[in-house]
Amino acid sequence: MTNKLKRIGVVGAGAMGSQIAMVTALSGYSVVLQDITPESLHKSKSFLHEQMAKRIQKGRFTEEEVESAFAKLMFTTELAELKNTDLVIEAIVENLEAKQALFNQLDQLVPKHTILATNSSTIVSSKLIESVSRPEKVCNIHFFNPALVMELVEVVKGPHTSDETAEISMAFVESIGKKGVLLKKEISGFIANRILGKLMDEAVFLYENGYASFEEIDVAVTKALGHPIGPFALMDLTGLDVNYAVRMQRFKESGDENEKPSATVTDKVEKGELGRKTGKGFYDYDATGKRIGITV
Repeated sequence: MTNKLKRIGVVGAGAMGSQIAMVTALSGYSVVLQDITPESLHKSKSFLHEQMAKRIQKGRFTEEEVESAFAKLMFTTELAELKNTDLVIEAIVENLEAKQALFNQLDQLVPKHTILATNSSTIVSSKLIESVSRPEKVCNIHFFNPALVMELVEVVKGPHTSDETAEISMAFVESIGKKGVLLKKEISGFIANRILGKLMDEAVFLYENGYASFEEIDVAVTKALGHPIGPFALMDLTGLDVNYAVRMQRFKESGDENEKPSATVTDKVEKGELGRKTGKGFYDYDATGKRIGITV
């Protein structure tokens, strides 16, 4: 464990925030997971207990290890509970104004040494520093979904981020059993998602122009390229609304029409077909999130 960090805050109890909090608590840190609604926190608790029960059954953790982690994890609706944290990771909606408002609140609440990080892969931290008095303490710490499983974490150093902040953030990532990669300069999408985005763009192009079904494209990517999941199944997993928001953010920044969400994704978002979270995206899913019908 890094000796500079003792208590970690996570804001946003969605799938990402919940898993980031759990991974951190499993590594021995005291963690505060905050969300504005009790309903979100209840869902988070249920989700994490279910996920950890599966991991106990598979022998990845003991009951004692999981109980110890939950004992270190506080669920709260009160942002003030983060006042004594050393690092706060924001994992709320992909909305710049919402993140700026939150960072402003956190800046006034937490100690001056506290690092303020965003989990966003599309909103770089330089867009948040006007909301704080500590730009040198602000960076991106980007986990991948599902954070309980995925090993890679991208740490992004903006022009405002101090070397010390980047070093502490990287050390934190390593201390929770993840593999960190450091980006020395900001760029939206970072490394993995920029490369993956090009693959997804081509997959959607092939589908929209009738070259192959989305199922067959997923088969080709998994069987020929060795990916664990195809691009359409992956969009369902992360949420088509997330894909839409990311592309709209890029379009707003660049003004390039090619950065807009695809017609297919836009149509599904408008219909409320967001993927696993709604039971329907490109594929159909049952109440447990298991895919119905064809297995790719």
